[in-house]
Amino acid sequence: MRRIAVVGNTAAGKTTLSQALAQRLGIPHLELDALYWGPGWDPVPVERFREAVAAAASGDAWVLDGNYSAVRDIVWRRADTLVWLDFSLPLVLVRLTRRQARRILTREELWNGNRDSLRDTFSRKSLFLWAWQSHRRRRRAYVAALAAPEHSHLSVLHVRTPRAARRWLATLST
Repeated sequence: MRRIAVVGNTAAGKTTLSQALAQRLGIPHLELDALYWGPGWDPVPVERFREAVAAAASGDAWVLDGNYSAVRDIVWRRADTLVWLDFSLPLVLVRLTRRQARRILTREELWNGNRDSLRDTFSRKSLFLWAWQSHRRRRRAYVAALAAPEHSHLSVLHVRTPRAARRWLATLST
């Protein structure tokens, strides 16, 4: 387990788990969001994003978290392990509420100067709307993608609860 992709719905805890996993294993961690989102919440051009992800995934050991289908072929081909945080929609929405409130109140800077805002929270760009609309679709897509022969090399950990994620993390040697 040296190249690990962590996927899951918005606010499932991908980054939190990935950071802990990378620290425990002593390997680099990278959020794909940091490569995707430019200043002003503008996505970088797809080819530039793919190049940046290919460079990040070229290393011998890493933990990458994110759900971008535009780079799935790059990340999953290089990964040896995939951790899928497949939590219930109600849990994801509760976590998203807490995370959004914290980020808005603290004005936490995310990537490239971006910050979450109350306006975006209640707009068509809302992460709540995205989580609601993509939850079932993403679950079906992962089931199908993981059944594909080109992903048969992956050791897959399908995690359905935060407790199961914590238990699994605790079993890893430092």
